[in-house]
Amino acid sequence: MGPTPAGEQLRGATGEPEVMEPALEGTGKEGKKVSSRKRTLAEPPAKGLLQPVKLSRAELYKEPTNEELNRLRETESLFHSSLLRLQVEELLKEVRLSEKKKDRIDAFLREVNQRVVRVPSVPETELTDQAWLPAGVRVPLHQVPYAVKGCFRFLPPAQVTVVGSYLLGTCIRPDINVDVALTMPREILQDKDGLNQRYFRKRALYLAHLAHHLAKDPLFGSVCFSYTNGCHLKPSLLLRPRGKDECLVTVRLHPCPPPDFFRPCRLLPTKNNVRSAWYRGQSPAGDGSPEPPTPHYNTWVLQDTVLESHLQLLSTILSSAQGLKDGVALLKVWLQQRELDKGRGGFTGFLVSMLVVFLVSTRKIHTTMSGYQVLRSVLQFLATTDLTVNGISLCRSSDPSLPALADFHQAFSVVFLDSSGRLNLCADVTASTYHQVQHEARLSMMLLDSRADDGFQLLLMTPKPMIRAFDHVLHLYPLSRLQAACHRLKLWPELQDNGGDYVSAALGPLTTLLEQGLGARLNLLAHSRSPVPEWDISQDPPKHKDSGTLTLGLLLRPEGLTSVLELGPEADQPEAAKFRQFWGSRSELRRFQDGAIREAVVWEAASMSQKRLIPHQVVTHLLALHADIPETCVHYVGGPLDALIQGLKEASSTKGRMVMSRGGELVMVPNVEAILEDFAVLGEGLVQTVEARSERWTV
Repeated sequence: MGPTPAGEQLRGATGEPEVMEPALEGTGKEGKKVSSRKRTLAEPPAKGLLQPVKLSRAELYKEPTNEELNRLRETESLFHSSLLRLQVEELLKEVRLSEKKKDRIDAFLREVNQRVVRVPSVPETELTDQAWLPAGVRVPLHQVPYAVKGCFRFLPPAQVTVVGSYLLGTCIRPDINVDVALTMPREILQDKDGLNQRYFRKRALYLAHLAHHLAKDPLFGSVCFSYTNGCHLKPSLLLRPRGKDECLVTVRLHPCPPPDFFRPCRLLPTKNNVRSAWYRGQSPAGDGSPEPPTPHYNTWVLQDTVLESHLQLLSTILSSAQGLKDGVALLKVWLQQRELDKGRGGFTGFLVSMLVVFLVSTRKIHTTMSGYQVLRSVLQFLATTDLTVNGISLCRSSDPSLPALADFHQAFSVVFLDSSGRLNLCADVTASTYHQVQHEARLSMMLLDSRADDGFQLLLMTPKPMIRAFDHVLHLYPLSRLQAACHRLKLWPELQDNGGDYVSAALGPLTTLLEQGLGARLNLLAHSRSPVPEWDISQDPPKHKDSGTLTLGLLLRPEGLTSVLELGPEADQPEAAKFRQFWGSRSELRRFQDGAIREAVVWEAASMSQKRLIPHQVVTHLLALHADIPETCVHYVGGPLDALIQGLKEASSTKGRMVMSRGGELVMVPNVEAILEDFAVLGEGLVQTVEARSERWTV
C-alpha cells in the first residue's frame, strides 16, 4: 500500500471537508454504485471546536525528532510519569503571572516610586509630641508605654527598592504582593534607637505620614495598614491601584534603616534592648541579676537591615535556574493548601526559598533539577531533619565573634541562620508549627513514593485545613484570657520580649503544658492563629484580643487513648510531689493489686464515646489549673459523629431486627435492609460533616 497522494495529504492536513459531485440518476450498475456512496456535505466547522487532523501513514509512523527524544528522556529522569509532568506544567501555568500583568504591575510600581519620593518633609519634634499628625490618620502601633525618649522628623526615603518574590519570579497567584523597602535617611535615626521600641515608633510614624499623603492621590483605590507577618511592632502600608486593576496587585511598603546603621553585636540573641524600668515601670531585682534577653525583639530589628542582602542571595541562586523557581512555586502551593503559612509564626514562602538556597549550597539540590525534583528534595529534607534539635546555617564564615548555634537554640525553638550568622530566619516559628510541617512532609513523601494515580491531586490540589488534619480541635476564645494566663505563669520576660503580645508569650508554655498532660495519647499538637485583618488608616490598630481565635489541633494515638488512668510515681518517690503539683486535686493515692501505693489520676468515662473524649477533660483541667483559663473559654470539637452514631444505634435496636417463623417458633433475626439503610444515612452524615467544615481552594 503506497503513500497517500500529495493532494490528499494537503486536504487532510488543512481539515477541508470533501465535496462529492452528485451522481447521475440511471439504471446502470455504475450509477447505482456511485449514488449509494456516503457523501460529506460542505458545511463550515463550528467555531471553537477542534477539528481532527488527518495524517498520512508516513507521518503517523515517522521517527521521533531529537527534541521529542530529549523530552522523553527528561520525563523519565526528572518525573516518574508523563501524566505527572503535564499536571505540574499546567499547575505552574495557572499560578504564574502573565507578561501582560507584569507590565501593568511594573507601571504601577513606577508610579508608586514617583509619589513616595515627592512626599513633603516634616520638622523635627519629640517622639511623644505627635500633634503634627493630621486628624484623618492614626499611628499604626500600640504605644505602650507611651513615654519614650528620642526625636522624629520625616524626610523622603533615601532609596526605594523592590524586594521579595516578585523580582525573583516565584510569586504565585491569586494574591500577588510586591514588597517595597523604603530606606529611611540616616538623619532621622539616632544612636540609641534600638532601645525601648524607639526604632519601631519612628517606623510607625514614618508610615503614618506616608499614608496621609498617598491616601489623597487618585492613583490609589485603597490605602490601609497591615502587620508584617503578624508582628504587631512592624506594620506595613498597603497600596492598591484604582479601577479594574484593584485586585491585580498589593504593594506593601516597609520602612527600614540603612544597612550598616545598627551595630550587629547589640542585636545578638543574648542581648537586652528593652529595659525593665521602662517597660514594667520597675527596676530589675536588686540581687545583681542582668536584664532578661530580648531575642525576638532583636530579630525584628535585624530583619529590616538585611532585606536587600537576602534579595541578592536569592537572585544569585534562583535567577539562572528555572527548575528552582518552579520548585519554590510548588512548595508555596503545598504550604497554602495545608495553611502552614498563615498568621504569625507560619512557615512562609520566604523560608522555603531560603531553604532551597541552603540545599543548593550543600549540594543536595542541583540547579539542573526540575521543579518536581526540588519539591521532593525539600520535602525529604523537612521529613528527616529536626531543626528544633540541630539547627542549620547559611553562614560559611569562621569569625570567632559570631554566636554559636547553641546560643540560638537557647533563645529560639527552631534555628535556621542566614548568611550573616546573626539572624535566625525561623525566630517566629514555634516547635509545634515545625513539627506539623515535618508531619505533613512525611505524609507527602509517602504519597509520592506510592506513585498513586491521584497523588498530584492529593498533594497540591486538595485543601487540608486543620479540621481535616486533626482528630480533635479546640478554640481558645476570648483571647483576653491569655493575658491572665501570662500573669499566672509569670511570663514577664516573654511579654517584655514580645512587646506586650500576650498571645505569642503564652503560646509556647501552653503547648508544652498540654503535650506533657496528654503524654502517650498525643501524636502531634499544632496551633493556628488567624491572620490579623488590615485596617483603615483612620482607625486604631487592632488589639491582641481582636485577632480572632487561637486554634489547637490534636492528632491522637489509638494506643492508650481510651485509658482512664494516669499512673504516677510511688508515694515515697521525690517525683510524687511534682506529679501532685502538675495534676492538682485530680491526683490521689491509690493501692494497686501488686501492693504498690502510687499517685494516680482517674478520669470519668462510662462509655466508649466518653473514653474517646478523655483528652477534653485533660485539656480543660490543665488550662484551668495552671493558666487560669476556665472551661467556658475552651470550645472543644471532638467526636462530632458520636451523636449521629448513637442515634443510628438506637434506631437499629428497634428496626434492625425482624420477627420470623422457624419450625413453628417465632425468632428475632437481623433486618439486613434496615442495617444497610442505617449505613447509607451514616455515610451521608459523614460527607455533610466534612463539607461543612472545609473550603475549596482555587488557583
